[in-house]
Amino acid sequence: MNLVYQFFNWLNAQLLKMEWLYNLVTLLVEKAFGLSIESRLGGSIHFFIYDTIKIFILLSILIFVISYIQSYFPPERTKKLLGGIRGIKGNILGALLGTITPFCSCSSIPIFIGFTSAGLPIGVTFSFLISSPLVDLASMLILTSFFGIKIAIAYLVVGLILAVIGGTIIDKLGLEKYVEGYVREVKSVDIEVGEMSRADRLSYAKEQVIFIIKKVWIYILIGVGIGAAIHNWIPQSIVENVIGQNNPFAVVLATAVGIPMYADIFGTIPIAEALFAKGVGIGTVLSFMMAVTALSLPSMIMLGKVVKPKLLGIFIAIVAIGILFIGYLFNAISYVFI
Repeated sequence: MNLVYQFFNWLNAQLLKMEWLYNLVTLLVEKAFGLSIESRLGGSIHFFIYDTIKIFILLSILIFVISYIQSYFPPERTKKLLGGIRGIKGNILGALLGTITPFCSCSSIPIFIGFTSAGLPIGVTFSFLISSPLVDLASMLILTSFFGIKIAIAYLVVGLILAVIGGTIIDKLGLEKYVEGYVREVKSVDIEVGEMSRADRLSYAKEQVIFIIKKVWIYILIGVGIGAAIHNWIPQSIVENVIGQNNPFAVVLATAVGIPMYADIFGTIPIAEALFAKGVGIGTVLSFMMAVTALSLPSMIMLGKVVKPKLLGIFIAIVAIGILFIGYLFNAISYVFI
């Protein structure tokens, strides 16, 4: 049993944490640049190169695998799956299906329009809209490589719970009339889903990797750059005073800072990693990540074009309150996850 445990620890270290890459980048920085990774400049260069390569490798592999699986669930088939289920079961299924769609919040909104025009319950579509940018299988595995399995699972679970509760509340409030009229008038065309060959699925998965990498690469580089600056240039005392455990408003500040930003979860992970390393509470880190991915200002502007102000305000309030609750809860019980 001990050998099995050691084997899985080795796999985690080499495949997810990529210790081999960490050591290679260390040699590069120390030999090629003549810098110690313990210095600010050397540490920043190491952080940037290592995290960038690591994220792109993991992202490419995971998106390929997930897209191959996703090829079995095109939008038309997803509509049929969701259309026949209502109530809490529908919200749970909508949230779960959101986890296999690696989209940012803005990319999820056109799918939201399609689901709404197809007559799906509003609660189900909002559960999907919340979970799709917030949690997915790829982000969970990347989170595992940075923070460990406990925090990754915790993030996945709370994200799904928030999506289910948010969709359920919106459904119970009967807010269908606050969806813009033209969305309901969009014709929903049922396209017969043809069977894809294995070669078609592999080609689709490859195309998705290229498509998603093209969309997120700049946000990853920006996120890693910010993370490197926080990790090596901003004193820990400053970070702790602003959003550390001793500041009762840390979760609120992290959420407020995250909302104006626009990135997907892959761009926020390096920043979260650096904040976590500086002693920021896990709840505060999770709140920041959730605010960026679920409530970014550009996506709320887009959503405002398809729903009326009252529904938009209720949606923002539900998600924001949920994020704050999750942040304070996880800070309070963080000893379980560290």
